[in-house]
Amino acid sequence: MSDERLHVRTRDAVTEIEFDHPPINIYDVATRDALCEILTAVIADPGVRVVVFTATGEHFSAGADLKEFGTAPSLFAMRDARWGRDVWGLLRSVRVPMLASMHGNAVGFGFELALQCDLRIAADDCVVALPEARIGMLPAGGASQTLPRVVGTSAGLAAVITGERVSAADAFVRGFVDEVVPRTALRAHTDARADAIAARPAAAVRAAKAAVWSAVDLPLEVGLRREADLAATLRSARS
Repeated sequence: MSDERLHVRTRDAVTEIEFDHPPINIYDVATRDALCEILTAVIADPGVRVVVFTATGEHFSAGADLKEFGTAPSLFAMRDARWGRDVWGLLRSVRVPMLASMHGNAVGFGFELALQCDLRIAADDCVVALPEARIGMLPAGGASQTLPRVVGTSAGLAAVITGERVSAADAFVRGFVDEVVPRTALRAHTDARADAIAARPAAAVRAAKAAVWSAVDLPLEVGLRREADLAATLRSARS
């Protein structure tokens, strides 16, 4: 399955979604629509065990399409149009682990997509940023909620209100990314990570993802009950 802006490849139980919108993999309405269709298919496919987001060219994604911004009646009107389909809700509905394999600029949409993933692997040339505050806006892809859950309130707020560009090494120190590898090793390292996760028992991995996300989305007592229910379901399936 592929689109002019997105390519989908499968390797056993790993599904790779590759952005291919040169020169900088900007995010526009056509990309959004294609991504929604692909994610819907991924969610419906029980054979998918891992999803990997990657990109061609020099950048993972440099954010939104400025030409689309320029033709809209206002910045806010274009933002509403771009989010007319709930790609972020679909991302949260993916039950299997998602990996972001980032290089070059992972800015705006690029960083927000990565924050929806479960593991963020950055090449040593990667730069992340949430630049919306510089034009008087908030991130619209959930970063004001996902980043504090990843790194805490203080570091999350600083990134959102400053819009500063953060290098891969600094992003690792701050907890924005989980691993930093040489650019030349990014593909091989990502494939190895994805294959290792895909080799784990699928039901247990899905349950682990659901349980851990419950830790940040639910009150403690509710999350503990959720963990107990998931563990009981796994035990029943094995008996």
